[in-house]
This record gives sequence, C-alpha cells and structure tokens, in this order.
Amino acid sequence: MSAAVDHISNDSVSTVHQEKSTTFIPVDKFENVGSMSQDENISARADSHAPPMQAELEPELRWSKFREYGRDFFSEFAGTMIMILFGDGVVAQVILSEDQKGNYQSISWGWGLGVMLGVYVASKSGGHLNPAVTLANCIYRGHPWRKFPVYFMGQLLGCMAGAFIMYGTYYQAFSNLEGGTQRTMLTAGIFCTYPADFLTTEAMWWSEFVSSTILIFVIFALADPHNGNAGKFMPLALFFLIFGIGACFGWQTGYAINLARDFGPRLVSYIVGYPFEVWSAGNYYFWIPMVAPFFGCTFGGFLYDVFIFTGESPINTPWMGLKRFTQPNRKTWSNTYRAQEISKV
Repeated sequence: MSAAVDHISNDSVSTVHQEKSTTFIPVDKFENVGSMSQDENISARADSHAPPMQAELEPELRWSKFREYGRDFFSEFAGTMIMILFGDGVVAQVILSEDQKGNYQSISWGWGLGVMLGVYVASKSGGHLNPAVTLANCIYRGHPWRKFPVYFMGQLLGCMAGAFIMYGTYYQAFSNLEGGTQRTMLTAGIFCTYPADFLTTEAMWWSEFVSSTILIFVIFALADPHNGNAGKFMPLALFFLIFGIGACFGWQTGYAINLARDFGPRLVSYIVGYPFEVWSAGNYYFWIPMVAPFFGCTFGGFLYDVFIFTGESPINTPWMGLKRFTQPNRKTWSNTYRAQEISKV
C-alpha cells in the first residue's frame, strides 16, 4: 500500500554499482578458469591475487549473478508477500474469531505493521509495494520506466503468494466459521476490499482517489531531503501513515489504495472457490481499486511537486515537462526530466 521512496533516488546509484560490479570481475574470466591447465590456473591466481578455490565457487557466483539480475523483482515480491501476510492475516483473525480476537482498530495496526515490515524487506528495490507508487516515482522521481513492469509483476505475484499462504494457514478456521468447505461472501472480505452498501460508484471512486492522493503526497514529503526527510525512519513513518489512512478513511471502501493488494488476493479468493460475486459485488466495484490509486497517486505527486518540492522533477522544468510529449525520443523519455538533458534536446 505504500513505499519507502527515499530509496528511489538511489536507484540510479544501484545501477552504476551493478555496472561496476560486472566490469570489475568479467564473467568470461570465470568461464575460462576451467579451460586452463593446472599450472596456468595457479599462475593466473597468483598474478591476479584471486581468492583460492575460485573454480569451486562458480555455481554460487552464477546464482549470485541471477539474484542480482532479478533483485528488484525478488525484493518487491518478498515485501508485498509480507505486507499481505500481516494485513490479510489480521483481517482473518478478526473475522474468523467473530471479533473476539481483534476489532477494526487492530486491523489498522496490522496493516500498518505489514507495510512497515514489507518496506524493510524490500528496501533493496526501494520498497514501493504498490504499482501506483511505482508509477508516481516513474513520472516525478526519475525511476526508470523500463522497471515498471518488473515491479508491477513482483508486487502482484507477491500479494497473491501472501494470500495463498494466509488462506492455507487459516483454512480450518475458514471451514469452522462457514460450517464446511463451501466458501461464501461471509469471509470474502478477508482477502480484498468491498464497499459499504450505501455508497454510489462515484463515492467509491472518490474514497479511493482521496486516500491514494494522501498516500503519495505524504510519502513524497517524507522522502524530500528539504522537507520531511524521514531517512532511516521512513518505514516507521509509513506505519503511522497507513494506520492513519485506515483509521480515518478506511470504513467506506476498505482503503485498498493499491491494485496489487486488492486484485491479487481477490483473484486468489476466486481460485480457491469463492463465488463470482467477488467480482460483481458492489456493482462490480473490483475495478475501482485497480484504477483509482493510479489517478490518486499521480495527482498527489503533482500537487506536492507544484506547491512544495524544489528538486528535480518534470514539474520544475519549462512547461512542467510537457515538452516531452512533443519530443518523443529516448533521451526525453528514459529518465527524462533532468535540466541538463532537457537543455540538449
């Protein structure tokens, strides 16, 4: 539902680090070790001061390279899985115990903890945990657009994995409450969000839009080195942010504010046997938490950069970066808005 955006500015630094690591120890050197004679191998090791048993480390180093290559995906996957385990887990405990082991307040606490711990787990990728937050960082903070699909898939699949694990953990409690293995809408709200019966479609949209706008506006403030600058306390600050959104704006629609958090577990609920009503409930409400957070986070980022942010942003360039739409080339679209690049185009 949120992210530690203070790490995003280091994304380009991590890219440089990857380039340095691959040039410092070229892969072909490892591949040629096995083709040397023993004397040549020993001589090469002595000359290059390479560590002993280099050949035996080759499989581990290959996995390390694969892990580094998929770091952003693995990081977002693990972070969102942890987020859902705590978030859906606390909802399961409250509903399946029939409010004997928790209440709405504890749900807000559980989601806040889930986001905080998920951000810690996913710190290597910046801890976005939310496709709408990733989009806002691509638009306003120079996060590479080519990484958006990687983050999106990691977040979606991580949320689905967390929902599957939660369901398996509470399976007997589900059956106990529902009196068998047949699943009904009585417990569907454990997986994803459903709106209050009295809401119109416009009110549902507005609720998710406003919550998403608040989410990214505060995140950008916390990550701004000239304003909030939460620094190492960003995950803790996000805990209070999510707790506050849940406690103050969560009743009407359940504050999904995250496509991956809502659609992923909703799909899991349908897979494990819940009726088609998981899609049709609330006049087909399911599409609103898929779409509204993107609009809300984009608008919230725009507001923050227009009125507060003074760093690098397309908002702080001539025509607020709109010249990119008339100059559709790689230089202007792939990390895109830096003043020195704009001046050359």
